[in-house]
Amino acid sequence: MVEGKSIERQPMRRQAKKPKMNQIPIGILLIAGLLALGLYIAGVNEKMVFYLVTGVCFGFILQRSRFCFTAAFRDPNLTKSTSLTRAVLIAFAVGTVGFTAIKYGAAEGALDMAGVNSLSIATAIGAFLFGIGMVIAGGCASGTLMRVGEGFTMQLLALFFFIVGSVIADSHKAFWTTNFHDQGVKVFLPNVLNMGYLWAAVLQLVVIAVLYFLAESFENKNIGGDK
Repeated sequence: MVEGKSIERQPMRRQAKKPKMNQIPIGILLIAGLLALGLYIAGVNEKMVFYLVTGVCFGFILQRSRFCFTAAFRDPNLTKSTSLTRAVLIAFAVGTVGFTAIKYGAAEGALDMAGVNSLSIATAIGAFLFGIGMVIAGGCASGTLMRVGEGFTMQLLALFFFIVGSVIADSHKAFWTTNFHDQGVKVFLPNVLNMGYLWAAVLQLVVIAVLYFLAESFENKNIGGDK
């Protein structure tokens, strides 16, 4: 009340929302462009068509699922959510079955170390540096590529230095290979545990299942009551 008069509240003016742009024509043009590109590269190299289709499918899946290894390790600490952590574990489980079948078929059931890379101090150093980089950049390799497609400028900068770092690392590859990689230890469960492909795969799937259960329990304990 001011001087016996009440102050009338003025109705808040809502800003008119900008109409969303119709993206269907853009999608049609993009698909047409991909088809044209596929037809062109089919005449150059048939394998490139497979790579194109696979890349487009993976890109679509990554964008829709928001799949990112950085978030899989970051979210449990920041938001207590483990949905992406469990998604990564499921991917590991599917990969375990697939790679076991491929390895078993290629070696015709025999145990061999072909294609098994060595573990060394270089692996630990690389993992540590990559972990720092992907946290600062806000995404791993897959997450960075996915966000570049969405138009994030930060990820464009991260991708640029990703490429620069890869070029520098490749120039030093001979040094790291000779002094560290070749001196490392190869670890392959079917050989180390002497239990064959089947039981090694079963053991790995059990470990993944335990980690999945722990991740789900962690989320339910921390944010389950808030839902």
